[in-house]
Amino acid sequence: MAGNVHKRPNGTWRARYRDASHREHARHFARKVDAERWLAAIEVSISRGEWLDPADGKVRVGDWAAQWLAGQVQLKPSTFARYELILRKQVLPSWEKVPLSKVTFADVGGWVQELSASHLSAASVRQAHRVSSLLLDHALHDGRLARNPAKGVRLPRVSPAHMTFLTHEQVDQLAEACAPYDTLVRVLAYTGIRWGEAAALRVGRVDLQRRRLSIDEATSEVGGEVIRHTAATLAVAAGANVKVVQRMLGHASAAMTLDVYAGLFADDLDSVAERLDAAAAQSRADSLRTADVLSLAEARTKKALQGTGLRKCMVGPVGLEPTTYGLKVRSSTN
Repeated sequence: MAGNVHKRPNGTWRARYRDASHREHARHFARKVDAERWLAAIEVSISRGEWLDPADGKVRVGDWAAQWLAGQVQLKPSTFARYELILRKQVLPSWEKVPLSKVTFADVGGWVQELSASHLSAASVRQAHRVSSLLLDHALHDGRLARNPAKGVRLPRVSPAHMTFLTHEQVDQLAEACAPYDTLVRVLAYTGIRWGEAAALRVGRVDLQRRRLSIDEATSEVGGEVIRHTAATLAVAAGANVKVVQRMLGHASAAMTLDVYAGLFADDLDSVAERLDAAAAQSRADSLRTADVLSLAEARTKKALQGTGLRKCMVGPVGLEPTTYGLKVRSSTN
């Protein structure tokens, strides 16, 4: 890179350089020292491979967000719609006309604070920040930003959401109130499948003899929500462990199930303690019972041996003179 600093007729100082494509870039300063510092910083960034074309950073966030969202072909329709809504409601009102290069760490932090002070929940604020960070990451990978200014911004903590669980009686009441769709309500309540999975269910996927539903596909309901906590609650109440609930709900891992339904398994600590106590008591009882049986067996064996020894003395060994031996025994007892 060839750069230089020249004084202009109006008294200002012009610093300029050419990039790898031989395009000229220039800035004007009131003092020569400022122009030299700027040019030196450009030279360092080029030597480190960190130099960015200033024109690339002039793209406005609104235009860049539209380009980024259009390329998210991997997203489910529901996720795509959620991202589009977040951009329209939370991100673009503040950032639409701001050039990418003008987005700073401090500005992003201030924006997060404004969202937190509004009616948005902590979870919604975090989602808005995540979407903005994703589109800025895209700009980073495209060489339009040297770093992502949204990284490291402090976010509000999310409090555990309150979950509503239905009892068996409440499920029956809800099903009756939803007639003629009462069977559907019961299927959702006792299997834990998602609404989209139930909507996509076909006759060929139902095996009544084995009491199985094969969940192979699902429909997406954009803008809708599913709460299936009741199925998990009733399953745990019926004695299902975390692995069973995981398989029933289709979670990727038992850890995911525990993250969502950890509170449902809290009572297991008490039940495990009770079962351990009962098992220990049963073991002690079995040990005492075994000891009693062994003592009784020893007593009977000893008594039997004593009886056998007496008979031997009375009868005596088989010999040539059994009658004489018997008289000796009787005479000794007299």
